[in-house]
Amino acid sequence: MQLRGWEGCSETLQEQIAEAPARGLAATLDLEAVPAGAEGGLPPLWHWLYFLPRAAQSVLNDDGHPRLGGFMPPVPLPRRMWAGGRLRWQGAVCLGDTLQRRSTIQSVAHKAGRSGDLVFVTLCHETDADSGTVLVEEQDIVYRAAPVAGEPLPAPQAAPRDAAWTRVITPDPTLLFRFSALTFNAHRIHYDRPYATEAEGYAGLIVHGPLLALLLAELARHERPQARVNRFEFRAVRPTTDLHPFRLCGEPTADGLGARLWAQDHEGWLTMQAEIGWAEEA
Repeated sequence: MQLRGWEGCSETLQEQIAEAPARGLAATLDLEAVPAGAEGGLPPLWHWLYFLPRAAQSVLNDDGHPRLGGFMPPVPLPRRMWAGGRLRWQGAVCLGDTLQRRSTIQSVAHKAGRSGDLVFVTLCHETDADSGTVLVEEQDIVYRAAPVAGEPLPAPQAAPRDAAWTRVITPDPTLLFRFSALTFNAHRIHYDRPYATEAEGYAGLIVHGPLLALLLAELARHERPQARVNRFEFRAVRPTTDLHPFRLCGEPTADGLGARLWAQDHEGWLTMQAEIGWAEEA
């Protein structure tokens, strides 16, 4: 696959951080109001409501994703997922601010796995306010081949058992639809059950990876509401469906400056792992 030529491609967007999307997410999370993060900014990961791709309806593929070949490289593999990321905060993302984000394709890598070809695209987003850079984020996007009937699934990994914080989430199509709407995500695996099960081979609707990551960050915020987050890392491990409740878990580090976070399904299998760091002890 000759896709390395896309490395270094970039685009720059500008957007005002409006209140309406944040109020919508607060309602979706059953919060009475938009919570204030450190320095008066939005809570960690709530910036994912902004700088959204707004592709025209006419350029969407059957799966709901925009056809590739614009900013993103034209990877000839049909299944796409946001597999993880690394974020570093240098300031606050505040309601009312007008921010500029420069997105760059850092790398494109092809690998052959047991389930077929894989292409990993790493993006870097640098978000600036008038005061300077407030956030640097790397995103790992993975492209995979279409599912094959009878294909064995990767062996599951048991979740840790030493959680100090836990919360049970019962997903349903309404929650997934609202988050899709808030993030302008038309990928059909999150709201179209026949497509998710028949075309992509999942057992049910898929809980968004970014939603899982945001819920883990919210778990930590609930436990350390005054702490100023300076980093967050996450990696998707196993798909989570809407068929059963799942559990959010966390364990603070010994130095009090961070926590290990993870999500697990109803069978105890690890579905996402994450780390959060605080600039000072809560």
